[in-house]
Amino acid sequence: MIKKILNFIKKTLLWFFAISILSVIIFKWVPVPITPLMVIRVVESKFEDSETIFSHDWEPLENISPNLQKAVIASEDGNFLKHSGFDFDAMQKAFKNNKKGKRIKGGSTISQQTAKNVFLWQGRSYLRKGLEAYFTVLIELIWGKERIMEVYLNSIEMGNGVYGAKEAARHWYSTTAKDLTPQQAAGIAAILPNPRKFKASNSSSYINRRKAKIQRVMRQIGKIEY
Repeated sequence: MIKKILNFIKKTLLWFFAISILSVIIFKWVPVPITPLMVIRVVESKFEDSETIFSHDWEPLENISPNLQKAVIASEDGNFLKHSGFDFDAMQKAFKNNKKGKRIKGGSTISQQTAKNVFLWQGRSYLRKGLEAYFTVLIELIWGKERIMEVYLNSIEMGNGVYGAKEAARHWYSTTAKDLTPQQAAGIAAILPNPRKFKASNSSSYINRRKAKIQRVMRQIGKIEY
């Protein structure tokens, strides 16, 4: 009986590794059509009997303004181009501040956020965090920084039912992802902690302060070299 259980676990793990690695390889080349969060949001709207808002369209990275790429680095992950998926200094700082009860954005990198958004569900369990780390390693090894940024900017939530740079640029500023100005890009990046609560345009004073800070950091980044 125990032998059968162990064999089952072994086969399950082998299938998991095979499918997960194959999925990462496929998405290195193929646009990600939908993410678990997108599905969850649609299901939530059905249960809440509210209007289903879903706006998502893939845009190649060359058609996404460098301003937005700089803005999300400035806002979410200042060491994105330097680390190998994990910013341990930021994680340690986040851990210390959490112990003190301070509200912070956490130590999650763009790579970790991409792994979570594309392959996993939302939550704070140890299982989910462990899988997030596993997929983060995979995408860093197989995709590389440029593809991670491309998937990230096409998959994350940038408004209520708004996913990806193309739809965010249209929704918030009636422009294209390629034509986003530094100020507009900073506006989108500023709302990422809670894109369903905050507004990138006609923003609150809190978001306007975040925009200004993000733009200051953007000016220090210089040309992005993947």
